[in-house]
Amino acid sequence: MAYSVTLIPGDGIGPEVAEATKRCLEATGVAFNWTMGEAGEGAIAKHGSPLPESVLESIRKNKVALKGPITTPIGKGIRSVNVALRHALDLYACVRPAKLYEGAPAFHKNIDMVIVRENSEDLYAGIEYDDGTPEVKELIEWVKSKGGKTIRPDAAVSLKPISRTASKRIAKFAFEYAVKNNRKKVTAVHKANIMKYSDGLFLESAREVAAEYEGKIEFEDRLVDNMCMQLVQRPEAFDLLLLPNLYGDIISDLCAGLIGGLGMAPGANIGDGIALFEPVHGSAPKYAGQNKVNPVATILSGVLMLRYLGETAAADRLEKAVADIVKEGKFVTYDLKADRTAASVGTREMADAIIARVKKG
Repeated sequence: MAYSVTLIPGDGIGPEVAEATKRCLEATGVAFNWTMGEAGEGAIAKHGSPLPESVLESIRKNKVALKGPITTPIGKGIRSVNVALRHALDLYACVRPAKLYEGAPAFHKNIDMVIVRENSEDLYAGIEYDDGTPEVKELIEWVKSKGGKTIRPDAAVSLKPISRTASKRIAKFAFEYAVKNNRKKVTAVHKANIMKYSDGLFLESAREVAAEYEGKIEFEDRLVDNMCMQLVQRPEAFDLLLLPNLYGDIISDLCAGLIGGLGMAPGANIGDGIALFEPVHGSAPKYAGQNKVNPVATILSGVLMLRYLGETAAADRLEKAVADIVKEGKFVTYDLKADRTAASVGTREMADAIIARVKKG
């Protein structure tokens, strides 16, 4: 049986790492029917939108998608296509494993964590009011009229909605993931000492769900600032981290830094009966077309996709091939060299080495 999968190459280095991953997945012997989808900056001129409706329709039909990185302009321009995809498809759970493979540059050993991030709410809900607009002036006056603190009249305002529904849903997902994947502990991360209502609700919801798994899964919580310090000092003490949207984004990058960099950080966005797999890193446009960047984050995202599809044996073989190549350190990209001036290979060549190892078995 061939799996129908929507493949979105993305922007910048996206087409290179997506093609490398496609070849690695096909090398496992699992059959795919790929439906190509265009999204991002390159799609605007052709389709008039960075996220054409045809792409969403394809993902809804196939139920599974693999995506390269897509450029998100900073401070101006289009909003994140990545966030738009998650919202449009209700991919409420972001899963980002942080596993250290021997040979990757790191200060610690034995790191094997999973970040579970709520995808639909928090500051990423995109509810913003620009400074100087009638809307923000009205909002500032409304807050003042309700006894709230004074907001400067030249402020821009972003709202941070956190609901009980979404918080309990992601907590339930995290604990079920822990049970199914032999994880022993869930750590909820928050700032409830300051944001007592929004983060407080997230923590309260996590505690309610945790009570259902008492005796099965250990539960604890940490303040997000303290969590950052503890991850740097003793990452081996943590197993599965449960976070709201913004903290999840930040902490997952921190954890990527612990395992060798963003080139080693895969990700999945999962909803009810639909999933999209993508690397954590961005599109790195300055490296586009240079056959230089590490394809492992996208390849490991493909491994997550194989596991999601139930192709466990193929996923294990591909992950082992990646681990072997990284450990040997010969056919790896520059970022995986202890000395970045040492001889390294390109994106295609590292994928070739991984494919050869997959076929060798």
